[in-house]
Amino acid sequence: MGSFSALHWIIVVLVVVLLFGGGRISGLMGDVAKGIKSFKKGLADDEDEAASSAKPAQRLEQARPAASEQSAARDEQKLNS
Repeated sequence: MGSFSALHWIIVVLVVVLLFGGGRISGLMGDVAKGIKSFKKGLADDEDEAASSAKPAQRLEQARPAASEQSAARDEQKLNS
């Protein structure tokens, strides 16, 4: 009851072709194909840029001494004031 038969789908396709014409449908499908190709190319370009500009992660051990030096400087300032 809820599904369409093959005859219904044939009628729908015929109505669409009559309304839009074969040329407009093929042009529309060509535009869709160009959009998909452009989207895939954009994704590939983004991946290439991300791979080439990726920097190695900085080790936390290297960042900690700078933070401890800053806290030590603040502690000295507090003691001196």
